[in-house]
Amino acid sequence: MENNILINISPIDGRYRNITDKISEYFSEYAYIKHRIIVEIEWLKYILKTRDITKYSGDFKVLEEIVGSFNLEECKRVKEIEKVTNHDVKAIEYYIREKLEGTDLKIYTHFVHFACTSEDINNLAYNLMINGCMKNVIIPSIEELINNIKESANRLKSVAMLSHTHGQPATPTTVGKELAVYVYRWQYIIEKIKMIKLKGKFNGAVGNLSAHCVAYDIDWINYIRKFVESLNMEYNPLVTQIESHDVICELFNYIKLFNNITLDFNSDMWMYISKGYFKQKTISTETGSSVMPHKVNPINHENSMANIHMSNSIIDNFTNNLQISRMQRDLSDSSNLRNIGVMFGHFLISLRQTIIAFSKMEVNQDILNKELDKNPEVLAEVIQTILRKNGYNNAYELLKEFTRGKDISNESLKEFISSLDVNVEDKNKLLELTPQKYIGVSADLVDFIN
Repeated sequence: MENNILINISPIDGRYRNITDKISEYFSEYAYIKHRIIVEIEWLKYILKTRDITKYSGDFKVLEEIVGSFNLEECKRVKEIEKVTNHDVKAIEYYIREKLEGTDLKIYTHFVHFACTSEDINNLAYNLMINGCMKNVIIPSIEELINNIKESANRLKSVAMLSHTHGQPATPTTVGKELAVYVYRWQYIIEKIKMIKLKGKFNGAVGNLSAHCVAYDIDWINYIRKFVESLNMEYNPLVTQIESHDVICELFNYIKLFNNITLDFNSDMWMYISKGYFKQKTISTETGSSVMPHKVNPINHENSMANIHMSNSIIDNFTNNLQISRMQRDLSDSSNLRNIGVMFGHFLISLRQTIIAFSKMEVNQDILNKELDKNPEVLAEVIQTILRKNGYNNAYELLKEFTRGKDISNESLKEFISSLDVNVEDKNKLLELTPQKYIGVSADLVDFIN
């Protein structure tokens, strides 16, 4: 029963395992150990390449094999060593030394974890995990969501829809333009996310490279800088024992901003479904309600919103705590960081649920037209604007008296327009205008997302 999703406590590893399984490749105990081994091996290779430190001139096949052959069985061996050391990073050091026994590199085992504090290894490992997860799991799902909504925005850019401000009927818009608003917002945030480069430290016990300088007389700042940069990170030269986590928090805050836009999107889609502006595609074998057979509930939108709240709450915890560490080091960040995968899990579920939810939606053209037809009063805006153009000083007041709180019919509106003292061309424009036609440049605005 060890891997049975039915007995897992967290829905991330249970009910939604089919969505989040890829995240375990980057955020799990196994993944964390593996990525720390990668950092340790890369550091050892870096030292072995340095002629001022070693005279090694061989290849690195043995070291690369340690990473390449690492699996769950090997991981269990690390955990066995940890039971003795009671220290996770020290267990990894001893594991690598053990793997080098009987190889040509045995004489260099003293350089495993050379001049490192645990956080030198940990922070780079987390950066590798975050970068890998973002590149291979999160960003592809983000882009899939954006592209799906973008395609619909372009396809529906001229489909008129009654808008609502303060919950009341307002100037018409188009379905495509309203979808494009979200695409445009998401596009801005994802570009910001892609620009972020995580910072890494590798500066020893309290960040001063003290032991390094005593051991070897080399330019340690640039030496370490090149090592960190070789892992596709930016070097952070001014740290305590830990990396300050400022950039990680910046990334997480952008994820929260993205989440909030998605929350807004799901909320609007939920409202449009409730008004009948969108229909939900039905599947004959599915049940919408256990007691009301007629219902097709927008459960994927609701599921997405719930997971956004979970993701955001964890992000709030990160940003409220990760940047704070008493003096040169306390351990409060360590347990927090182990929950990055939980945050990404809820984030990914929200993305996938939104994608699924939108794929089930289709425009209900009949309802859209009926809503526009029964609310001709939304043309009051343009009528009073034309009156202002024709010199009316009381244009707003005149329309307010005619429309506010009243049931206006198409006939009564046309009678009102016909009675106005405006030039013939403007009057004819108003008489020909319908809510369906009163959409301004909505369709053209969609082009801003392309």
